[in-house]
Parts: sequence; C-alpha cells; structure tokens
Amino acid sequence: MNQKNSAYLHLIKAVPKSLQLFLNVCLVLLALILSFLLLKELIQFLKILIFNNDGGDYKLFLANILIFFLYFEFITMIIKYFKEDYHFPLRYFIYIGITAMIRLIIVEHDHPINTLIYSLIILILIISYFIINITPLERPVSSSLFKKKEQ
Repeated sequence: MNQKNSAYLHLIKAVPKSLQLFLNVCLVLLALILSFLLLKELIQFLKILIFNNDGGDYKLFLANILIFFLYFEFITMIIKYFKEDYHFPLRYFIYIGITAMIRLIIVEHDHPINTLIYSLIILILIISYFIINITPLERPVSSSLFKKKEQ
C-alpha cells in the first residue's frame, strides 16, 4: 500500500511539471513564429517605403504598423512570462486589446456605431488599466472589513 501511495504522489508531482514543460516548449515555438512574422512585417514596411513612391494606401500602412506592434507585444508578453516566474501580467493583455481595437478602428471605420463601440471598448480597457495600476500588488493580510469585532 505504501509503494502504491508513493507512486501516486510521484505521479501527482510529475504531471504538473510535464505540463509546464509542454507549455514552455509551445510558448517558445510561438515566440519563434511571431518573431518570423515580425521580421516579415518589417520587410513589408521597407518595401512600402522604398518602392511605393505614389503615397500608397495609408490605411493599409497604418494597419501593418499596428499588426507589427501586436506581434511585438505578444513576444514581449512571452518574455515577461518567463521572467516573472511563469506568470502572464494582465497589463500586457490590456495593451494588446487596446492596440487591436485601434487597428480595428483604423481599418474598419465605415460604420459610425461600430467605431463608437470600439472606442468605448478602448475606454473600458484604459479604465481597467488605471484600476490595475492603483491597486496594490500585495494584498494586506487582514482587512478592516473582515476583522472580527472584539466584544
């Protein structure tokens, strides 16, 4: 029975470690793919700047710039994941959301109601970012709301 219990405890410890290793390998592969796409966007910028003398489509150029920043933010988030002890900071998801909404407004601005909704989403994301910044990182051990009243 003791040997069976020991094998069970070993399995319980091995499963999270193996899943963490799998996750880390997948994130490294994703970072490599995103790095390749980031370089591809950079080459696309150079082509537009060097070979497009007629001015080109500024909407397409701005959309490409924002896609470049999305790739950059995802790569930065993956780097922070490894630097902050396997934790994704919430603020990077907010950065990505704001950038994606700005890109959507630039590319898809034909319908005013949709543009207003996208703007409200950006406002909500900015407010949530502000709330995250004013909230202390460490929670106090005891709060005055949860203290038992002494009699």
